[in-house]
Amino acid sequence: MTESTVPGAAPDPGAVLVLGEALVDLVPADGDSGVRTAQPGGAPANVAVGLARLGGRPSFVGGLGDDAFGGRIEAWLTGAGVDLSLSARSALPTALAVADLGDHGNTYHFHLQDTATFRLPDRAPEAARFGAVYVGGLAAVVEPAAGVVAATARAASRAGLLVVDPNVREDRTLDPVRSLDRLRELCSLAQVVKASDEDLVRLWPDAAPEESCRRLAGQGRLVVMTRGARGATAYVHDAPAVSVPALPVRVVNTIGAGDAFMAGMLTWLGAEAGWDPALSAGRTKAMLEYAVGTAASVCARAGTEPTAPLGV
Repeated sequence: MTESTVPGAAPDPGAVLVLGEALVDLVPADGDSGVRTAQPGGAPANVAVGLARLGGRPSFVGGLGDDAFGGRIEAWLTGAGVDLSLSARSALPTALAVADLGDHGNTYHFHLQDTATFRLPDRAPEAARFGAVYVGGLAAVVEPAAGVVAATARAASRAGLLVVDPNVREDRTLDPVRSLDRLRELCSLAQVVKASDEDLVRLWPDAAPEESCRRLAGQGRLVVMTRGARGATAYVHDAPAVSVPALPVRVVNTIGAGDAFMAGMLTWLGAEAGWDPALSAGRTKAMLEYAVGTAASVCARAGTEPTAPLGV
């Protein structure tokens, strides 16, 4: 892996730049909360792997630790077909996310400080080379990565299509006020916003999630709200909202389902819409159905990597 870039490289409208964290999730092993299994994760890394599994060409910008976890993450990303030439290595360890699985969703406790995970190289000048740039997750709010993410997002917003998933996280090490301000700024820069209903409530607690989506879409964005088992709804400018139900599957795992949805949505936007977020109602429904099917493929199996979308 190298930190060098290719001078004068031509734009590749089919490629996606994914910026953010690749870390290790410690999840209960076989339902035993006392035993943990380490698996590669991090929302942006999950999205990059999902894009590659679905036939895309993602380039990942992240910080990888010089430890066993960092080596495993690198093998996971490259094995999926993710380009790491824009990432960086550090002698620091890899960040950890300890997952607690519950009936009403997953909660996490993080070990983030002084890790390689948030030592992101500045690749803002590269943004114009890609059809779309995705940002979100912890790297958007944890320094020193947050400053790099913000600069890259501004460059991407000017150069092409910026896609944001705020993926709000709460932890004792995070400043809730500053974190939410950073995520709201990213949403304001984006041409496409994908957020869960819970994210929207945390970001704009004085408005219903639907109202927040309408406001964002009214400013010219494609906005998609996910509702877990209740499906997803998209808002395009002043058009009526378009909703699709979640696919009925036997749920084995929900970790990474939102990231798989995002990967499916990005795959469809690039392949079917040429990154144009101004969609008709019919095309909006087709995008949502593809993304929902991708998320269902994760929920129906162990692991966080999507396979071919279910039901589409």
